[in-house]
Amino acid sequence: MGGGPGWEDGLRPYQPEPSSPVRPFTVTGGRSAPRTHLAMETLVHSTIPAYHDLSGLIPEYQAICSLCRQVRSVAEISALLRVPLGVARVLISDMAAEGLVQLHQPQLDAGKPDLNLLERVLSGLRRL
Repeated sequence: MGGGPGWEDGLRPYQPEPSSPVRPFTVTGGRSAPRTHLAMETLVHSTIPAYHDLSGLIPEYQAICSLCRQVRSVAEISALLRVPLGVARVLISDMAAEGLVQLHQPQLDAGKPDLNLLERVLSGLRRL
């Protein structure tokens, strides 16, 4: 994942092979629901150190670990990987269960999401 113009953090989004007939649901083993509920504004960061070899992980996990060395929202990860939000949620939930990423769920105050968190998510989405 080399850097290029327009990528301030030096990362390129995950892009499946263009000629690949693999559908997004095959990446999730056919599952469409995550193990745990993940709001699109849930923040994710990798628990794997930057110097750790990721070659033992599937390509989607490698991409998510690389992206999440900087805290990102589920929505950002979905957009950067160019996968449907449901697929990103399943992958991230599975990774959290394996201890590969840590989740920071939004704190709801009487049913209202944290405005500071939403502003950070919106700012990140605008940078895309």
